[in-house]
Amino acid sequence: MAKPLHAQVGDRAVRCLVCGGDTFREREVKLNSTGMEFFDLAWANESARGLICWSCGYVHLFVNDDLKLHRARE
Repeated sequence: MAKPLHAQVGDRAVRCLVCGGDTFREREVKLNSTGMEFFDLAWANESARGLICWSCGYVHLFVNDDLKLHRARE
């Protein structure tokens, strides 16, 4: 099972846009495009880091390296 995480971008803590929660789990998310799917090249699509809110399940996507993750206390 995934470990609960806290996240920050720069010096700002990330909070869920829906419920305001501050605990997430991480997952890689493929950013598929129609053209790449059509030519059977979906494997070459860009990826994002997905943070899934531990409370409500809303998925937040990040594509730069400014996101820092820290283990939350269980």
